[in-house]
Amino acid sequence: MIRKTDRIYVAGHRGMVGSACVRALNAIGCENIVARTHKSLDLLDPRAVREFYAEEKPDIAIIAAAKVGGIGANSAGNAEFLYQNEMIAMNTVMGAYEAGVKRLLFLGSTCIYPRMAPQPIPESALLTSPLEKTNEGYALAKISGLKLCEFLRRDKGVCYHSLMPTNLYGTGDNYDIVGGHVLPTMIRKFETARVNGDAAVPLWGTGTPLREFLHVDDLAAACLFVLSLDNPPDLVNVGSGSEITIRELAEKVKAATGCPAEIAWDATKPDGTPRKLCDTSLIRSLGWSPKISLDEGLARTVAEYRESVANGTVRT
Repeated sequence: MIRKTDRIYVAGHRGMVGSACVRALNAIGCENIVARTHKSLDLLDPRAVREFYAEEKPDIAIIAAAKVGGIGANSAGNAEFLYQNEMIAMNTVMGAYEAGVKRLLFLGSTCIYPRMAPQPIPESALLTSPLEKTNEGYALAKISGLKLCEFLRRDKGVCYHSLMPTNLYGTGDNYDIVGGHVLPTMIRKFETARVNGDAAVPLWGTGTPLREFLHVDDLAAACLFVLSLDNPPDLVNVGSGSEITIRELAEKVKAATGCPAEIAWDATKPDGTPRKLCDTSLIRSLGWSPKISLDEGLARTVAEYRESVANGTVRT
C-alpha cells in the first residue's frame, strides 16, 4: 500500500511514463518523490546507482526508465537497445535490493511476448516461442528485468513485481519522426501535412497489423493500483482490451488533426508483429480497468501536441 509519507523513487521521471506516474502520485498526495536526471545519475553505471540508493533510501521504486523507440529505431539498433536497457534493468533492480528497498515496480512492454503468441496474449505466453526480430534486443532486456524481480521475490522475499503495458501514447510522448512510436509519429506527420498543405502523408508498411493502445494516464493509474496490492502477481499485463488496424488508426489520426492529405503506404517497409493484443483479464479481475477511450485520448493528445509546437517544447 502506498502511503503519503513514502519516499518514492521514479526512475525515468522526465519520460512519458515516469512523468505520468509522478502526476498520479502527486494527485493522491504523495509529495516525497525522489528523481534524478540522466546528467546527475547515469543508470548505466552500477556504482553510481548503488551510491544513489544508499544515499536516498527510498521506500518504493518505480522503474520507468528505458531507451525506447519505434520499429525503425529498434530494428536498426538491437545491440544498443539490448545493452542499455539490460544495464538499466540490472542496475536499478539489483541496486534497490542491495539498498534494502522493500517495494519495486518494474515496467516493461508487451513486446516481451513471442511474435506469434496466442491472441489475446496471456502472461503465460512468456518465453514460449521466438520473439519479434525487429525489437528483440529491447524485449530481451525487459525479460531479464522482470525475471530478476521474480527471482529476488522468490529467493529473498522482497515484493518486486512487474507491469507490462501495451502500446502507449499521450502526455509527454516523443514525436521523433525517425525513432518514435507509431501513434505520435502519425500525429506529427498529419499535423505537419495539414499546416504545410502537403498532398500526401507517407506511412510505413501495409497498414494491416492490429495494435492496442493505452493512454499513459491510464497506465499510471494501473501502476498505483498494483502498488496498492499487498500480494500482487509477479507479472501483469495492462492494456485497453481493444485493437485497431494501423490503417484504421491512421484514419482516426487524420480525422483528429483535420488533415485533408492522402495516405501513402510504403509496403517496402516492415509491418512488425501482425497482431498484438494483450490479455488483461488478470488485472481486471483484481479491480482495475482503463478510463480513457482512444477517441478521447487522441483528441487530448493532438491538442497537447499543438500546444507544445506553439511554445517550442515538443519532445523529439
